[in-house]
Amino acid sequence: MTSVLTPELTAHWDEADSFTLAAYERDGGYQALPKALAMEPDQVIQQMKDSVLRGRGGAGFPTGLKWGFIPQGDGKPHYLVVNADESEPGACKDMPTLLANPQALIEGIIITSYAIRAERAFIYVRGEVLHVIRRLHHAVQEAYDAGYLGTDIQGSGLNLEVIVHAGAGAYICGEETAMLDSLEGYRGQPRLKPPFPAVAGLYACPTVVNNVESISSVPYILKHGAAEFAGFGTEKSKGFGIFSLSGHVTTPGQYEAPLGTTLRELLELAGGIRAGHRLKFWTPGGSSTPLFTDEQLDVPLDYESVAKAGSMLGTRSIQLFDETTCVVRVALRWIQFYQHESCGKCTPCREGSFWVVQLLDQLERGQGSESDLDKLLDICDNITGRAFCALGDSIQAPVGSSIKYFRDEYIEHLRRGGCPFDPAASTLFTMESAR
Repeated sequence: MTSVLTPELTAHWDEADSFTLAAYERDGGYQALPKALAMEPDQVIQQMKDSVLRGRGGAGFPTGLKWGFIPQGDGKPHYLVVNADESEPGACKDMPTLLANPQALIEGIIITSYAIRAERAFIYVRGEVLHVIRRLHHAVQEAYDAGYLGTDIQGSGLNLEVIVHAGAGAYICGEETAMLDSLEGYRGQPRLKPPFPAVAGLYACPTVVNNVESISSVPYILKHGAAEFAGFGTEKSKGFGIFSLSGHVTTPGQYEAPLGTTLRELLELAGGIRAGHRLKFWTPGGSSTPLFTDEQLDVPLDYESVAKAGSMLGTRSIQLFDETTCVVRVALRWIQFYQHESCGKCTPCREGSFWVVQLLDQLERGQGSESDLDKLLDICDNITGRAFCALGDSIQAPVGSSIKYFRDEYIEHLRRGGCPFDPAASTLFTMESAR
């Protein structure tokens, strides 16, 4: 049992003024910045490599390694872009971080910009979260007024401008190259890679794109040292992170714990599945990752263990569903989301998502035949690896895993000529929202 969580980013969320610069400094903020500025930029990058911090946005790519890809002495401007376009179904860690602890992100941005030799940084936020955008503007202005942003920061010679950019609410802009196109004023669609952003990113210049939690974790590493951060977690998945628990759980919320923690341990902290019910299935990393069942309660939630068990850690967006939930309906709702959010650039995703929705809707209504399950898997197989970006691959994960674990439930829909579950029994879905 995890006896103690590791609150760092979440430590002061319950304080009324936690979002202010004064509160952040009171709680030990901006102590990492002078340490970083006293080092050479390459030393800062090495610290990040030594910490083995892996990107907290889903892909899990080593952060320090990504920073090290930025070419030096190329005579071009360098940029940092923070991906705050949190929109994966079930993901809800970055927005509360920005609301309650935005200065951690800003300090992380300053340190990162110093390391990669950038003088301009962008925070790309979903346009719908107006309250978060206002909070960020306030935090950035406080940092300017205190001399943490602007020219000659802390007398170091570092100049840095931070721009908060509101997106237009497209899920595809969570993909890094689509985000860069959107920042440049174009329609958000993924680019062909290579070249990768580290070489030709924003305005065709070297660019680092990192998630909110990744950059917000940087001050802790510089303040306490890479070794302390690497002391948490597992052999290859170092550190701690925020696990988002939602759905049929007694106490949903954000639980900051070491990587390698199990769902069983997190559920003990969260009071378990809602009273009188049992866990049926769950997602370890959001709706774009293959489902798990109660058989995987003790799988360590780190990148390697989750992958070995057949899924992906992703954004650690753990959605929990009890026995009242129809897995076919859930898969349908998720794929309806992906169909709606497909940018339409490539045929496999654009057309494939449409046909997967048609088949799932038909099956959920008890129509069709068992052969449609194989047809579903065949369509998903033709999308996976052939789409322009990972959005297409996200379609296969919930569909394939739901058929793998709950094929009998799909067949029961066909046998009964309709869904055997009462939507009113679930707190997550109603008949109106399911259609």
